[in-house]
Amino acid sequence: MTATGPVPDALLRGLCDDAAIFPPGNLPLELAVPAHLEHLGSAHASLVGPFIVSAARLDDLDGLLAGQPAGSFGIALTVATLADLVPALADADAIPAVRVEGVEVALAPDTAADAVVPLLDRALAQHAGVTVFLEVPRDARRPDVVAALAGTPYLAKLRTGGVRADLYPDEAELAEAVVATARAGVPFKATAGLHHAIRNTDPDTGFEQHGFVNLIAAVDAALDGADVAEVERLLAERDGTTLATFLRDAIDDAAATRLRRQFRSFGTCSILEPVEELAGLGLLDPTLVPAPTTPEGPTR
Repeated sequence: MTATGPVPDALLRGLCDDAAIFPPGNLPLELAVPAHLEHLGSAHASLVGPFIVSAARLDDLDGLLAGQPAGSFGIALTVATLADLVPALADADAIPAVRVEGVEVALAPDTAADAVVPLLDRALAQHAGVTVFLEVPRDARRPDVVAALAGTPYLAKLRTGGVRADLYPDEAELAEAVVATARAGVPFKATAGLHHAIRNTDPDTGFEQHGFVNLIAAVDAALDGADVAEVERLLAERDGTTLATFLRDAIDDAAATRLRRQFRSFGTCSILEPVEELAGLGLLDPTLVPAPTTPEGPTR
């Protein structure tokens, strides 16, 4: 496996799930699939996680994977409700090239926290070993849902943004979720809104956006016992040099492995943008960044 550079390989391996077909990227599926295959064959392949696809797009995906080796195309399958979980898995299993690496499922507003695990157990009775990320609701149920997931095979999914400002939790809300999952020993993945490495204000929308490097630092601190205020401070940090220096100095192989057991990955509409920004911060070998291209071919 190609070494990633100044930080341990384990810190960045499989960090970026490919959410190219989701907003705001909205890349057509027929373009996103070959682009994903290109990423898997690239110098930065070690950073690339599964291709995220909704259950509703599986029929389209099937046609685009004709001729690919059996089990060669790893996906993270998004499912709208717990009731849709079993049929979605059956549809995915029917595509020879697909390998389901994870399932992401939302929780209906009327589902109580104490019902979550029994519902998942029943739905997955015939699919032992499937990694399930349950989206933790941003309401009063969150502490009880996190507590319910503790000690089970099921993981959490934390929403970190979206297409509207109200879908972005502020630093305090996200810090509380990061600390709660760390203390409960519930690993999580993050979804939406992590468009840049460092905390920023989007110039087009005005949305306050979390940085995925901030989130890495915040999880490391939470695992070390930091309180919500300290984690919130790291999530609010806008100096990339400060965060990059912290990661280079503080994260060794053991810390990286521990951290990524807790923070599994994040979905990104662009694989190349995180690669470029990590290299720009000095956290990734710059030779892993592909050369820019033009319609005439690679630029020099």
